[in-house]
Amino acid sequence: MPETVSGRESRILEIIETARAKRAKFRDTHITMSHGAGGKATTSLVEGLFAPAFASDALNALGDAGSVSADGLDLALTTDSFVVKPLSFPGGSIGELAVNGTVNDLAMAGARPLALTLSLVLEEGLPAQTLRAEVEAIAAAAREAGVEIVAGDTKVVERGHADGMYVCTTGLGLRDPRGKLAPDRLRAGERILVSGSIGEHGTAIMLARGELGLDADVESDTRPLWPLVDALLDAAGPAVSCLRDATRGGVASVLNELSRSSAVAMIVREGDVPVHPAVAGAAEILGIDPMYVANEGKFASLAGTMANAELNAFFRDDMKKRTK
Repeated sequence: MPETVSGRESRILEIIETARAKRAKFRDTHITMSHGAGGKATTSLVEGLFAPAFASDALNALGDAGSVSADGLDLALTTDSFVVKPLSFPGGSIGELAVNGTVNDLAMAGARPLALTLSLVLEEGLPAQTLRAEVEAIAAAAREAGVEIVAGDTKVVERGHADGMYVCTTGLGLRDPRGKLAPDRLRAGERILVSGSIGEHGTAIMLARGELGLDADVESDTRPLWPLVDALLDAAGPAVSCLRDATRGGVASVLNELSRSSAVAMIVREGDVPVHPAVAGAAEILGIDPMYVANEGKFASLAGTMANAELNAFFRDDMKKRTK
């Protein structure tokens, strides 16, 4: 969201703001795969059906985690379901992904993850060795993220009724007073910062399926983000308006969601967004835009211009640590 824009950019922003003032409506007659892809169809489903039906202040914020207060404690609560094919992929697996995805939703709300619940839907015929490996992956990821699995459930469905296993989680976190993160805090003139190169998780999954006939050295970026958010809040907490992890739908969908909820239009210049060469090459061959490809270890930060230089340096230092 630059402070100065060209005349053409200004006209485009006015068109966008007019269009986004209209609330999304759900008019589809059937559910399709696009409703789970994180794009326009997902937006219409969430904002046009779910949000009005379950209306509450916490839900209306459409954040990564809802706000819950109890006996003076400011808590964050989130829930998620993980459906991944294949179950294991370069850089991770469904079990590790489930833990990291849940604790990261809490981190994006400025909350330190405390505990998770875990529900497993297992398909008849799933090899016990595969299940054991995923249980171990979940336990290891929980230890790394500093959370405990405090409750759970298991269901088994008939053969052919699941992709091996589905993982459902709920996460509880304690909000950190150093940050007041919310989409309605966004203001014109703030800067969009991305915590690292984008599109790696989604690209790794597509390549692992072996359906594209491509071979590229790309691994999922799945990892817990609270340690980075913790350090970020310590460095520039009051200046940070909002955080979002760019999972389904990628960075572009996340910024669209924030723009809709805050009524602030955004300009993103493609050349300024970091993309790993292997991801860029695969995306070009496949005819897709890395901006719409899922991430599991990167987030977008929106902050005032006063913190821009400090945050840029902060993210550069984090990237250097991870590439050593």
